Amino acid sequence: MEYMIVIDHSYTNIIHNHAISTPIEIYYSDRLLELSADKIHKKDTLTVSFDVTNTGSREGAEVAQLYIRDVESSEPRPLKELKGFSKVLVKPGETRNVAIQIDPNALSFFSSKKNKWIVEPGQFEILVGSSSKDVRLKKTFMLE
Repeated sequence: MEYMIVIDHSYTNIIHNHAISTPIEIYYSDRLLELSADKIHKKDTLTVSFDVTNTGSREGAEVAQLYIRDVESSEPRPLKELKGFSKVLVKPGETRNVAIQIDPNALSFFSSKKNKWIVEPGQFEILVGSSSKDVRLKKTFMLE
């Protein structure tokens, strides 16, 4: 028996050798993006929480991804660095709260100038969405 599986951020049913893909509609509430603190120290853990709502008519799953951007670094860094994610199963009309923790190591980078891992103080931006190209929520915090 052969199965064809289609994966495209959709709910997928496998029925008699056919894959029926029905898109789910996911909404990230920007009013509810919360940080455990606006300022943290190098040893602190930051908790990022937000709501994900399935506004579609089908049950589905969303992989919420959290990226961090160092607003001003002393060395070149990627524009977005994936630092956490969470797979969320949501029923039609359901809202789920997602919390992702960022530990101090997630803010570090390898300094080619100093030849070691470092954490620089400054402003960082939290970016949350379905992918690096589909960022739906943004918020900043300071690392002291």
